[in-house]
Amino acid sequence: MTSRRSGVPASAPRISADEASTLKTLGQLWPYIWPHDRPDLKSRVGLAVIALVIAKIVTVLSPYFYKWATDALTGEGSAGAAASGSEGGLPAWIVAPVMLVIAYNGARILFVGFNQLRDALFARVGQHAVRQLAYRTFRHLHMLSLRFHLQRKTGGLSRVIERGVKGIENIVRFTILNGIPTIMEFAIMAGVIWYQFGFAYVVVVAVMIVAYTWFTVQTSNWRIAIRRDMNASDTDANSKAVDSLLNFETVKYFGNEQWEADRFDRSMEGYERAATRTWTSLAWLNFGQAVILGVGTAICMVMSARAVMAGTQTIGDFVMINALLLQLSIPLNFIGFLYREIRQGLTDLEAMFELLGEPAEIKDKPGAVPLSVDGGTIRFEDVHFHYDADRPILQGISFEVPAGKTVAIVGPSGAGKSTVSRLLFRFYDITGGRITIDGQDLREVTQASLRGATGMVPQDTVLFNDTVAYNIRYGRNDATDAEVREAARMAQIADFIESLPQGFATEVGERGLKLSGGEKQRVAIARTILKAPPILILDEATSALDTHTEREIQAALDQVSRNRTTVVIAHRLSTVVNAEEILVLEKGRIVERGRHPDLLAAHGLYASMWARQQEASEAEERLRAATLDDPGFVVRGPRAGEEEPAQ
Repeated sequence: MTSRRSGVPASAPRISADEASTLKTLGQLWPYIWPHDRPDLKSRVGLAVIALVIAKIVTVLSPYFYKWATDALTGEGSAGAAASGSEGGLPAWIVAPVMLVIAYNGARILFVGFNQLRDALFARVGQHAVRQLAYRTFRHLHMLSLRFHLQRKTGGLSRVIERGVKGIENIVRFTILNGIPTIMEFAIMAGVIWYQFGFAYVVVVAVMIVAYTWFTVQTSNWRIAIRRDMNASDTDANSKAVDSLLNFETVKYFGNEQWEADRFDRSMEGYERAATRTWTSLAWLNFGQAVILGVGTAICMVMSARAVMAGTQTIGDFVMINALLLQLSIPLNFIGFLYREIRQGLTDLEAMFELLGEPAEIKDKPGAVPLSVDGGTIRFEDVHFHYDADRPILQGISFEVPAGKTVAIVGPSGAGKSTVSRLLFRFYDITGGRITIDGQDLREVTQASLRGATGMVPQDTVLFNDTVAYNIRYGRNDATDAEVREAARMAQIADFIESLPQGFATEVGERGLKLSGGEKQRVAIARTILKAPPILILDEATSALDTHTEREIQAALDQVSRNRTTVVIAHRLSTVVNAEEILVLEKGRIVERGRHPDLLAAHGLYASMWARQQEASEAEERLRAATLDDPGFVVRGPRAGEEEPAQ
């Protein structure tokens, strides 16, 4: 299977910073760097490779100009032999060194120019790879189960993706643009040194490179564990910060600003320690690399100095070996940096690839077909379900919701009511029995078609931090402005929206906090009206509202559910009295079922729940009436030592 956007593989092996080699990493990233459906990016890769090859050839040749210029100035080269004569009015012994110096610096400019051209050509390729991998990770997160997201922290996930994207960019850039050309430069440089100075110099340089690489690898491996600690502390601190800010009101209610700040600071303290160790270890790494490079350079220069004194080399040769070693120190230093960045990038990628390796708990079966809704009859047949094997939630429940009818599910907290709605959306798969819509098992149809045919108005409506219009249009992204307004009118919120200064363009704030509970519920209803699903689930849609607001919202819900197959999961029994059938759940079993009058007459669990709620509702009405009659009326809580009145 391939991504619909880029043609890259939809799955890839996991990467581990402890085992992955550069070649293995390149193998996994190659489809993103060389996408089969993007010839423009392929041509950029080819041109970038040509530019880097030219840059490396120029790099290796430039010390020769330095040597020839030095020999010309000291009179030891062939240019110095022409001490007489002139060219263009200037003596040849002046013209030759000047031209060689210009050629040397021109070569340096060309080297930089071709390197920058390479980077510019490859920029779009690298960013395309970053974008596609980030897209794939984000999409994969939405494919994972509700169980996974209930166990993870949003702030931590966002930081994992952020670091992973940066790690991808580092690996792509440093491996392709710098790793391969550096190896090429080493090979060419070794050949030049052998040709120009002899095998002994190559041995010294090879030992220096091996020692430098070994030291860099060992030290970088040691630093990986420190980097992991720093990442863990950073993720923890970010998770706490996001969690605290999302619950800003709760923090204020309890006056726990300092508590939250101290909690965040404890996480940052761990990050501070790990970051300090990271920078300290980097200092030791840089110092050790400088020592190895300095010793190797000193040995080669001593050998060349002795050769100059013996007359077997010229001053230009002495200068050239120094220039070659200085030239070599750049990729050598970069090899250390390259290795550190790739290792660090792999470390940062670990968590991201763990996310990509996280299997989706709920998958479409091979050959799954779209759900075909003809009426929308829902049937539960001896359904069993548990989140944990030792804690059953539903224990063999069976019922039917006829097409276009309404069935309500009520019961005490923990009875399994909301689990029914999650199973209807197939957020989880049942552990026994069958759930069908018009005779089609939910496990045999595609998830997209199932959720497209089902609408939900939840108890806790969370809105996107965008406009009212955006949140209503979320029910159907291609809806027109007129359709959005009509949905708002049917949800009885259009007048309120149009009274706002910015109307439908009003921002609702984080999670819709700028709207009241009733206003958010109406937006959720409008969103569902716009979706126009044949099957509707109302999951305690009014339980968080006061009685007065509930009655207003209930009228809108009655309009939405008309002629739709509707499952109402309710805490307040007053909202389900008109249902064709009411199911009473207790400890995962249906203990009573029937219409409202029949259940009251049975004097069972439903009747006792109804009696308690009626008492509470009457008390609320008396309190509301007293408040309206006497504006100075104050509700007094119990004094210290007093008990709350029994409910």
